Amino acid sequence: MALRHAVLAALVDRELSGYQLAKLFDLGVSSFWHAASQQLYVELGKLEADGLLTGHEVVQQGRPNKRVFALTETGRAELRRFTDAPTKPTSIRDDLLVKAYAAHAAEPANLAGQLEQRAAQCQAKADYFQTQLAKLRGDQPEAEYLATAQNIGPYLAGTRGLRYAQEEANWCTWAAATLRARS
Repeated sequence: MALRHAVLAALVDRELSGYQLAKLFDLGVSSFWHAASQQLYVELGKLEADGLLTGHEVVQQGRPNKRVFALTETGRAELRRFTDAPTKPTSIRDDLLVKAYAAHAAEPANLAGQLEQRAAQCQAKADYFQTQLAKLRGDQPEAEYLATAQNIGPYLAGTRGLRYAQEEANWCTWAAATLRARS
């Protein structure tokens, strides 16, 4: 997957400025794709030049004007082509897992501390996802929301982010406790 597809997916049902897109990537999209603000602005320019996005300026009172972007029909077609293509299996590349694999060479208390720190970070991320998912659902029960909402994509991706963060927090807590028990 390229950054371009993540940007197209983020714009599938709304217009966003570069700033709004960067915030979305920082908070919501970060469960499956990370991009720096500079990368996003460069990618927006490329997508517009390729005819996949269109941008226009929005005049604001008391604030600088902003440029917002939306998908073109060509952009929608590219996103459809991407979503219809077969998906490759994912692989995990994580330095903390390499450290856990080499636990016999590590200072157990130090490694356990790193695992506990990651567990806390993951729990904070899980809490964030729970809050965002609740906002998306509003007052609706989850089953009703999933059956009736127009665009459930952000909810599906957010739920995966939530479950991934919860599982990683659980594993890190377990691995840290295992290391500490052996000390």
